[in-house]
Amino acid sequence: MYYALICEDVENSLPLRKKVRAEHLERLQALRDEGRLLTAGPLPAIPAENPGDAGYAGSLVIAEFESEQAAKDWASEDPYTTEGVFQSVTIKPYKQVF
Repeated sequence: MYYALICEDVENSLPLRKKVRAEHLERLQALRDEGRLLTAGPLPAIPAENPGDAGYAGSLVIAEFESEQAAKDWASEDPYTTEGVFQSVTIKPYKQVF
């Protein structure tokens, strides 16, 4: 089943994001290579394609996991979690319609 990981950043997360972005993207690429990633991307802090110094408010990942616990485990091991970019991650089952 797909799960939506709705991730909320800490205040002023941009320096932390930059520090571990490559490792975060590697994990997402692995999901993609396995055919499990539906979509993923950051949530700009302001309505702009490139928010610059305003940075990001969080991220959204929608991917296939065996269970909600598997999604939680994946999120807990992500560099954005372990390095303090995300202050919280909410996980919800997701049903793709379109």
